[in-house]
Amino acid sequence: MNRTRRLAALALLAAPALAVGPALAAHASTLEAPAAAKCNVEVDSAGKYHLWGEQFPAGTTVTYSGSASGSVPTDTSGRFDVGGLSGSTYVVKTADGKTTVHCTQVMH
Repeated sequence: MNRTRRLAALALLAAPALAVGPALAAHASTLEAPAAAKCNVEVDSAGKYHLWGEQFPAGTTVTYSGSASGSVPTDTSGRFDVGGLSGSTYVVKTADGKTTVHCTQVMH
């Protein structure tokens, strides 16, 4: 008799979890993935290149390399901006190495 009661109690505990599982899975599939980091290179009026990026991890440092190289911090929104560069070919990497982005040259 005790065994029957234990099985009934277990069934009452397990049923809500089984019912919620598919609902959570359906909800999770509708969530948007985080936006991918991107960077662009533009020529300014003085003929120098301007490198900027967005959607990188906020408050970290990114390194850029290519026609010139260096590092720059991202702001609280995950953006960075570097001006006065030479050349238009750049790759930007996060300090942890998890994100590498080849920058696109933008023509105006």
